[in-house]
Amino acid sequence: MGLAPDWAPQYRVDMTTIVLIPGAGGDSWYWHWVIPLLEARGFDVIAPDLPAADESATFDDYADAVVSAIGSRRDDDLVVVAQSLGGFTGVMVSERLPVRMLIFVSAMIPAFGESAGEWWSSTGQGEATARYAVSGGRDPSAPFDVDEIFFHDVAADVKAATFARGETPQSEGIFSSRWQATRWPAAEVRVIAGRNDRLFPLDFMQKISRDRLGIEPVVIDAGHLSALSAPDALATLIDEFTHSA
Repeated sequence: MGLAPDWAPQYRVDMTTIVLIPGAGGDSWYWHWVIPLLEARGFDVIAPDLPAADESATFDDYADAVVSAIGSRRDDDLVVVAQSLGGFTGVMVSERLPVRMLIFVSAMIPAFGESAGEWWSSTGQGEATARYAVSGGRDPSAPFDVDEIFFHDVAADVKAATFARGETPQSEGIFSSRWQATRWPAAEVRVIAGRNDRLFPLDFMQKISRDRLGIEPVVIDAGHLSALSAPDALATLIDEFTHSA
């Protein structure tokens, strides 16, 4: 993508390991539909939990948890997939290990030195979300509704199973944590954007992907939680990306 340093990652190519990083709440269960689909395609899959409930935890701690879960497989052909808030963690893992590819899925694509809290205003996410709400006939000033924003395209039984688990806590402290870098890691980067994403609308994701990475996102027919609403399509894209480079 033109922003990577001039060193190339070294890895063992006989096994591709897909590392799935969850978004807010840090719950690996989010990927439970996608994991068997990727395993059926011959991938080794790691989906770690993150210390999201810990108010003192930073993205360094989140990255530590992922690197620890990868363990001895650090020399495999590593592909990191990062969802939503997990975008910050995905970049930092790609700095620490020889990751071949980093795939952002409806993710917060960070800028150098930016905190997760600053990201929302610096990207114009609020304005973009309001415009998209108006275009869909929804009230942009309505209170935040988890069901309407996240689960509008998730099947009823999947939504019920998710709600039955209860809300996974996410610390507020993480939003003051920064990505302290001056250049992008060497990993090839891909972006997946949801056509019907109400939190990170498609035109917003297209703009941030172009501005920060210089690439176009690939569009999936899903909202923000594509691993729950369109796991087959998401697994197919991950598979295609992995074999395209």
